[in-house]
Amino acid sequence: MTRMVTVGAAQMGPNALVESRKAVVQRLIVLLEQGARHGCDLVVFPELALTTFFPRWYFESQDDVDAFFERSMPSLHTRPLFEASKKLGVGFYLGYAELTEEDGHTRRFNTSILVDASGQIVGKYRKVHLPGHAEHEPWRQFQHLEKRYFETGNLGFPVFRAFGGIVGMAICNDRRWPETYRVMGLQGVEMILIGYNTPVHNPPAPEHDNLSHFHNELVMQAGAYQNGSWVVGVGKGGCEEGVDQIGNSVVIAPSGEIVSACTTLGDELAIARCDLDLTQSYKSSVFNFAKHREPASYTLIVERKGAVISV
Repeated sequence: MTRMVTVGAAQMGPNALVESRKAVVQRLIVLLEQGARHGCDLVVFPELALTTFFPRWYFESQDDVDAFFERSMPSLHTRPLFEASKKLGVGFYLGYAELTEEDGHTRRFNTSILVDASGQIVGKYRKVHLPGHAEHEPWRQFQHLEKRYFETGNLGFPVFRAFGGIVGMAICNDRRWPETYRVMGLQGVEMILIGYNTPVHNPPAPEHDNLSHFHNELVMQAGAYQNGSWVVGVGKGGCEEGVDQIGNSVVIAPSGEIVSACTTLGDELAIARCDLDLTQSYKSSVFNFAKHREPASYTLIVERKGAVISV
């Protein structure tokens, strides 16, 4: 028995600061249509797919920041994407900036949603591991102000029954942290969808620049293998408003092997037929958590300079 999900990793080229939501959504629809022609069940778009990566600028006015956020989903500008999804019978993952009211407070999150083949939202995730900094740092070539513009996600790492399996989501910097994958792995996740916007240049550690592609693939391949899950990582590529982005969008099997990849830095679709049942050979053997994982044995209390640290 096999449970096949054909996935399209829908990499995007740069989104200009002046590019309209309408124009960006039309690009997404073109990629969705390409996916439909190639038999895709699911198309995965990047983080903050609807706009340029606005945290690279310092804005003093909150109104200027909020112009990049969506107040509802589907919104006026994204509704055609949902309609295309329903018409084509192809689901999608979409990253965007979410502005919402919760408990009488205005909240802002870096968010992704999972939409099924009927055009209905079946899952939402809010980014937990926010990178960058909260205050303006003029010495940088460009800013990375996610800690200023977003709150830490408050939904945890949920998984969703969709596309015939168990699907989870993460966003960008989440992919660098093993607990992202493990929390979903402990819930039996079979496919993890990750959108990102990653610059080639890392201002605090430029010695990492030449390793940006290697590190991108390394963390996702390890997360896939160690949790017996497919991982679909999709980014923006090319020079966006003067900042080079890695692209490097890939589909990774539960073995940790890259099975499909984008080869350009522009709008491109990499396609893979993913058998969700391939996850079972890893979940039932090497990474049978119930049989082999012993978390109680590696809770260690260490005394260091008078402090008690739980490891």
